[in-house]
Amino acid sequence: MSDGFLMEVCVDSVESAISAERGGAARVELCCSLLEGGLTPSSGLLQVVKENVRIPVYAMIRPRAGDFLYSDWEVEVMKRDIEQMKIHRADGLVFGALTEDGRVDTELCMELLAASRPLPVTFHRAFDMVHDPAVALEALISLGFERILTSGCDSSALEGLPVIKRLVEQAKGRIVITPGGGITERNLQRILEASGSQEFHCSARSSKDSSMKFRNGNVSMGGSLSNDALEYAVKVADVTKNQTPFSSDTPPVQF
Repeated sequence: MSDGFLMEVCVDSVESAISAERGGAARVELCCSLLEGGLTPSSGLLQVVKENVRIPVYAMIRPRAGDFLYSDWEVEVMKRDIEQMKIHRADGLVFGALTEDGRVDTELCMELLAASRPLPVTFHRAFDMVHDPAVALEALISLGFERILTSGCDSSALEGLPVIKRLVEQAKGRIVITPGGGITERNLQRILEASGSQEFHCSARSSKDSSMKFRNGNVSMGGSLSNDALEYAVKVADVTKNQTPFSSDTPPVQF
């Protein structure tokens, strides 16, 4: 927390979680596969992160990449993941689900929220895929979500700033609106001041070269995005790039 603004950092490793806390994050969103928008972390990752940071850790519940229309099997996976995250002391959860016509899946969300109690829950950027943000906002308030993470239904929080501002005004404090998506040191202050939001969400990452000395450039472990540079680099939250710009004794934030 700095000058009334709360920073949440999404992380996918123990190193990143520790760095986020050192850099001033008030909360971390724990995921795996950030390149796919963030998926459910392993219980092992959650346990070790909880052993090494003191700030709240919210665990992502997302069984796969892609859309937010889930099959019965995927719903069962989500419920079991919620159970595991609770057992291993997550401080909160992050999930979202939509119907095929782009509305909040209130029935499924009610089931998942019931399974999550008593933990607070954030509705993630599935919100940015809804048909009508104003209607979706009221649905999420009625369901009892703690906050909504959103880029204002646009490609970035800066592009979606008008929608974020309207959501904050409509919410009237009934739910927290947290801007996220493409936030940089150049646009952060503008987004917060213009939207009226008191929180923001970022990754604040930099690339760290692998310690591997032997490298086989002919083999990749991923799909079409894989190449030698990606195989031997790790994205981590950078403590020097993870500080809010509202205090005179910290450098500008860089995300």
